[in-house]
Amino acid sequence: MNENILKNEIQRYITEHINADVNKVALSKSLFKNVSSAELAGQIAAKKKSIHKLSKWFNQDKIYYPVLLSIEQCSSETTAAYKANLAIGNSLIDLTAGFGVDSYFFSKKIESIHSCEINPELSEITTHNAKVLGANNINFVAEDGIEFLKKSKLKFDTIYIDPARRSHSNKVFKLKDCTPDVTEHLALFLEKAQRIIIKTAPLLDISAGLSELQNVSEIHIVSVKNECKELLWVIDKDFMGETKIVCATLNTTTKTFSFPISDLQIATEIASSSPAGYLYEPDVALLKSGAFNLIAERFGLKKLHQQSQLYFSEEIKADFLGRIFEIKLLLNLNELKKEKELKGNVIVRNFPEKAENLVKKYKIGSSHDDFILFTQTNAGYLVIKAKIIQHY
Repeated sequence: MNENILKNEIQRYITEHINADVNKVALSKSLFKNVSSAELAGQIAAKKKSIHKLSKWFNQDKIYYPVLLSIEQCSSETTAAYKANLAIGNSLIDLTAGFGVDSYFFSKKIESIHSCEINPELSEITTHNAKVLGANNINFVAEDGIEFLKKSKLKFDTIYIDPARRSHSNKVFKLKDCTPDVTEHLALFLEKAQRIIIKTAPLLDISAGLSELQNVSEIHIVSVKNECKELLWVIDKDFMGETKIVCATLNTTTKTFSFPISDLQIATEIASSSPAGYLYEPDVALLKSGAFNLIAERFGLKKLHQQSQLYFSEEIKADFLGRIFEIKLLLNLNELKKEKELKGNVIVRNFPEKAENLVKKYKIGSSHDDFILFTQTNAGYLVIKAKIIQHY
């Protein structure tokens, strides 16, 4: 950590060049004696990445930024604030602190935090930033979190761990594919804490995760603007009941949809009538949960088709997690060909052609609020012209 970066004139330079081409900055001669061009470019790039993701850090003076990858991999303020509410008791240990965003938000809910980071420089950076941000109840440990836990006599109310995937391919994976392998250390965790919170990437298969773990009381599926961000596995030491699934959408407002996992077996009828009134497109968090039939049951909706994952109702259900459209017109494909000056954002659900091909084929112009949905019912392919009335 180069403390010269924290000098006023260098901090001012970083702020004034926030929109500069960082490649040019890196290749230019540094204006400062003890700070290289590469360091300046790195600070600018990391700070710019924090504008929306970490606005508290971005707007705070004297923040020291790590390498860009650390910013890209850390939790956002939105998701960190959500998971902080899952912690219990007065003490928590974060075994994989990284840039310390989760540790910071846990510190707002829990009296005493231990924050472990194996990278000494990153731990030094987060220690500095915590002081700047006024988080004085965090004890930073520049050490492997699990090794610290093994030799420490301390016990905690909550353990938090964010294991890293060994491979970053877009494939479904298991907990055993992560470092550290939490399944190897589960007995240690249960000995040291009442609650364990494990954060994983959303590609982790829920059934596989449940088979690898024990005492899982809750699984939180967290999305922001219809992008599934993370799965949070809550393990309680003495829990012997049925796992609860919680779908949480963190948008302008936070909405949740929870159910015991056995409710995934609920059956629902497919609508025999044509859709009318309002059309519902579930948020990705609902889709990840697999609660395709339960959605219809809970919200009082009719399911369009077994494979389409679209729903409708005569009356609007404003608490629905996802987008809501007002149905304007139903067309079959032959009727669509006769339509002139079509405009709308194209959505394809359970339909054999891609959206971009349909736009060209039917010469569909763009629109802000109008949508054209290509899907199918049990009666065949259907085109729905609709206006959006609730966004993600």
